[in-house]
Amino acid sequence: MDSKKTGFSNIQRLDSEIIVDLKYATIDNFTHQIIYDFKTAIARTGTANKLVVASRIVKEKGYFLKVWDAYRPVRAQKKLFEVYPDPTFVAEPNPNFSHQKGVTFDLTLVDKNRKNVLMQSDFDDFSEKANRNFVRSNEEETNYQILNQAMIKAGFVGYSEEWWDYRDSEMDFYPPLDANPNDYC
Repeated sequence: MDSKKTGFSNIQRLDSEIIVDLKYATIDNFTHQIIYDFKTAIARTGTANKLVVASRIVKEKGYFLKVWDAYRPVRAQKKLFEVYPDPTFVAEPNPNFSHQKGVTFDLTLVDKNRKNVLMQSDFDDFSEKANRNFVRSNEEETNYQILNQAMIKAGFVGYSEEWWDYRDSEMDFYPPLDANPNDYC
């Protein structure tokens, strides 16, 4: 893989209209604890560039992307797994896992007023509502398809258990790499 793709990039420097609301940098998450000591969303540069493509696609339809999670350092994954040790929803700490490699985004759509659109569940819902095969209302289905089609077209694949989780289709080509998101502000 091209070394220009394997480094890290601040996603908002590539597209300032991508909204970043890192849930684990606040208490507004399932742990009710601050997990991150940063508020900057970074990803591997190749993955971040794919997100810019998805952003362009949804903007053409009148929406914007809102990122809830991106690169997650192994130390943060350890905290999450201690709180919720269920590998269906919270992966065990592993520097080769997708969030910890910086090749995964948890995200949703917002409308032109930057308000979340209706989706089948909230972020980090650990019920059957989170599953990609969950039966959605017509509005939820429309919104999901806009997000899903943009992400797939940009080069991502969705995780079956979480409608909001998208991984770079080339994730296996990225070796583990540690970074401090505070270095990318």
